[in-house]
Amino acid sequence: MLMLNKTAGVFSKPSKKKIYEFLRSFTFHPEKLFLHKLVLGIETSCDDTAAAVVDETGNVLGEAIHSQTEVHLKTGGIIPPVAQRLHRENIQRIVQEALATSRVSPSELSAIATTVKPGLALSLGVGLSFSLQLVDQLKKPFIPIHHMEAHALTIRLTNKVEFPFLVLLISGGHCLLALVQGVSDFLLLGKSLDIAPGDMLDKVARRLSLIKHPECSTMSGGKAIEHLAKQGNTLPLDFKAPMQRAKNCDFSFSGLQNIVGSIIMQKEKEEGIEKGQILASAADIAATIQHTTACHIVKRTHRAILFCKQKALLPQTDAVLVVSGGVASNLYIRKALEIVTNATQCTLLCPPPRLCTDNGIMVAWNGIERLRAGLGILYDTEGIRYEPKCPLGIDISKEVGEAAIKVPHLKIMI
Repeated sequence: MLMLNKTAGVFSKPSKKKIYEFLRSFTFHPEKLFLHKLVLGIETSCDDTAAAVVDETGNVLGEAIHSQTEVHLKTGGIIPPVAQRLHRENIQRIVQEALATSRVSPSELSAIATTVKPGLALSLGVGLSFSLQLVDQLKKPFIPIHHMEAHALTIRLTNKVEFPFLVLLISGGHCLLALVQGVSDFLLLGKSLDIAPGDMLDKVARRLSLIKHPECSTMSGGKAIEHLAKQGNTLPLDFKAPMQRAKNCDFSFSGLQNIVGSIIMQKEKEEGIEKGQILASAADIAATIQHTTACHIVKRTHRAILFCKQKALLPQTDAVLVVSGGVASNLYIRKALEIVTNATQCTLLCPPPRLCTDNGIMVAWNGIERLRAGLGILYDTEGIRYEPKCPLGIDISKEVGEAAIKVPHLKIMI
């Protein structure tokens, strides 16, 4: 439908004949037009090209995704121009597959929702360019989506969760704690001051050369750490969780990365091996970094719960903590968070693993939520831009720090 002009590096406008042929390839169902809201969601914020069609009752009518994981594993990390090229090569096919599977004609859509912030600039640009041309051709409303808002609200697709609730978003690119008071109504309690936990775990996995490990060669860095950690024991090293004296809800993971880098160098000398070879103690290092990461996340989350209850932002009992994002699929970290929610009389909820990572379903559902609330629906897209960096909600992290809430010690035994 939309053609890529590879010379110019942009999407060129197709002819009327091609548009007609594309639209004619879908069955038209006029009886659906006014019965349900139907949203097409498009996600290209990082390295997955994804699309989905979701209706207002939460039914996923169709979805498609193209993962770039294998490509980026070979290069040791995401290279933005490579991610951009792969998005361009696959976005048309992925959107067509999602629509075809849903048996929804483009004319039946209520709106098109697309991630425009935050994320990799080159990746966001592909999704936005494609979507704006689609919106223009179909004369449909456009709903720009905040990537982290979409992750936060996904739980309302799978569970009956009312506002307010606390959300912990942990992934390869983000780490934050926020109170969700409504659609597009967030209070930011804390965020990572440097890198995200998923990014840190990926870098540790690369330093350990886990891609050469026979059991981990096809896994992402975070998955490899989790897998190998099951075989190891936490090391009796000076590996304390960061920011122990800071009585706020912010996070920091770069220090952990530096510490584990030093430990790996020490172990390589002790074992007499070169950099790039697999350490005999790799499983123990994986177990230690995973445990320390979990303890850090748990303590900040515990403080966030106590702060929200102290300020009557959450109910004293039956409060909900939602954990989402790619790192939320780490079962060790999830079990550590269960210890906190059990101690604070909260309910821990996580979307299914496939909805924790980036996907088109969460974007389409966020579009449904915004349609219902009448928020952020654009009928004129002139001037719309993507934003690689963008905060979520109103930042009250300073107030959290000033409250200086002491967190009771919890023993994390898993």
